[in-house]
Amino acid sequence: MTRNTFTTSDGTQIYYKDWGDGPVVTFSHGWPLNADAWDGQMHFLASHGFRVIAHDRRGHGRSSQPSSGNDMNGYADDLAQLIEMLDLKDISMVGHSTGGGEVVRYIGRHGTRRVSRAVLIGAVPPVMLKSAANPEGLPIDVFDGIREGVAGDRSQFYKDLAIPFYGANRDGAKVSAGLLEQFWLWSMQSGQKNAYECVKAFSETDFTEDLKRIDVPTLFIHGEDDQIVPVHNSAKKAARLVNNAREIYYPGAPHGLTATLQDRVNADLLAFLRA
Repeated sequence: MTRNTFTTSDGTQIYYKDWGDGPVVTFSHGWPLNADAWDGQMHFLASHGFRVIAHDRRGHGRSSQPSSGNDMNGYADDLAQLIEMLDLKDISMVGHSTGGGEVVRYIGRHGTRRVSRAVLIGAVPPVMLKSAANPEGLPIDVFDGIREGVAGDRSQFYKDLAIPFYGANRDGAKVSAGLLEQFWLWSMQSGQKNAYECVKAFSETDFTEDLKRIDVPTLFIHGEDDQIVPVHNSAKKAARLVNNAREIYYPGAPHGLTATLQDRVNADLLAFLRA
């Protein structure tokens, strides 16, 4: 395990980690976390013969906190520069939540010349915000409330957000205090301005045309009790826009299912990557 950074074309320092050898899998994390959110998947796949790479999105984790570029185009272009810098090929791209949007926008902007397949877990596409064209979406008040939380007492806001993120507010949920505290720690490592501006990126970006450009095998994994990115307005719609998409839905599972159902997600990932 090595600590690496690279500098983007606009001078942003991006942290990434690169473990193992074999077919390449890249991971794009959710808001407002960082690459460590993928450790359970990365360690597992590295031990099963894959090279796994995850970066901290600009403004998050150990990457620098630039004043600009905090939008889906900026995120996708950062990922493209990492892929070009490492000269990665035949990549399986995995994205969770906002990271799923990052993967889809990467393909929309940069194509699939270096990509062999995609996995979207609890991902935000096609678009989260409610509108006349998307009446099932979440109203703008929801995202204004998130922005208010980030701009105000963000420490308490993140503590509160961790509970529905992992479904700890559901009867019978088994979510450790450590997992909730870890969410808070990772969230507090994001820049306040960056996290605030990312809310617009993940909620208002329309990925419809990007999804239509996906021409590689694609797997959608989503929790049916996702309280953050409701399944019927995300995966259920997005999968219809991707040719030959495969869908796996976990009954009763929350948004943070990569942690709460780590073993099941790992098994489904491995099966798809080896197919």
